[in-house]
Amino acid sequence: MGPAALVSRTRRALIAVSAEKDPAKSSPSINRRALVRGLAGAAMPVAVALPAAAKALLAPARPEDEGFMREAIDLAARADFPFGAVIVRDGKVIGRGLNLGASLKDPTAHGEMIAIRRVLAEGNPGVLKGATLYTSGEPCAMCMGAIAWCGITRLVFAASLAQLATVIDQIMIPSAEVADKTGFATIEITGGVLASEAMKLFKR
Repeated sequence: MGPAALVSRTRRALIAVSAEKDPAKSSPSINRRALVRGLAGAAMPVAVALPAAAKALLAPARPEDEGFMREAIDLAARADFPFGAVIVRDGKVIGRGLNLGASLKDPTAHGEMIAIRRVLAEGNPGVLKGATLYTSGEPCAMCMGAIAWCGITRLVFAASLAQLATVIDQIMIPSAEVADKTGFATIEITGGVLASEAMKLFKR
């Protein structure tokens, strides 16, 4: 059924003219039965295209991971809350961030977000595509979403959400779960790199 026919059919269903003996007094009225029949007939199934299933690729640590993670942990030691992050591309650090939530009075100023924003501030968002983000704590759902949208394809974290939740409030949605539901990207995830060192920062 084409659009014009659908509109015509629906209009006929909505308005039924009650014929009276005196045509001069006749007026449009709504016929409820016609309304129901018309709307039922006019209804069309809608197919919703869902994104192809993506998945998190859980991978072991690489030889270079500890060195970059130590830099992230060093940043975390100077942060408002002990979280730090570095972004690496082609073996070079292109962005650094540490949690500045209290200093900036900004609850979204997580280490990962600060690192990403600093790279974006340089005016070349494409440099994030294919990069690796190292963070001293597994990213929250907000940060993981930013990682996906920016095209960062590898995540390496130290302490897991489960570990962090023993010392600080967390949104308990693992990074792998966010990655699994991101239909437009595949993100390689490595966890637990220097986790014990990252957790020690919460005892200071």
